[in-house]
Amino acid sequence: MIYYFTDEEINRLIAENKNYDGPIEDFLRFKESEGHKKASLELPRYDGSMFIVKLRQNKNAVTDFSAILAYQEKGANQDFKLRRYNGKHEHTNKLEKQKFFDFHVHYATQRYQDAGRAEESYAVPSDRYSDIRGALTCLILDCNIRIEKDAQTSIFENL
Repeated sequence: MIYYFTDEEINRLIAENKNYDGPIEDFLRFKESEGHKKASLELPRYDGSMFIVKLRQNKNAVTDFSAILAYQEKGANQDFKLRRYNGKHEHTNKLEKQKFFDFHVHYATQRYQDAGRAEESYAVPSDRYSDIRGALTCLILDCNIRIEKDAQTSIFENL
């Protein structure tokens, strides 16, 4: 594992202001690849590291999607997934032995890293969204991404 963050460090990264002054459409510039539509947008930080917003949508199954906020250090080729807003499918929290079938949000945790699991393995069901645009809206709101207000942000106002 290239990264290890404590819960406090994870919370600081989530709370950090992430400003974006480009067009809102940049978040939705999908490219098709292997049965999915994918999009990625980098949000640079002051020290050369960056946050990355990644979107993935199955072309054939509307509820099979992910909206991810990741962190990547300068020069690294691997990222650390801070949050992942997933579509509706079965998920099991291995450490808690808890299983559910729903839309859900994954959280990076120190506990799962310590157990040798992927950083964002822990998830909680969510009724806040039902499609990828709603998941992206939640990610933007929850993870402190500030988009310069302009006419283009109207695509999110009714979600």
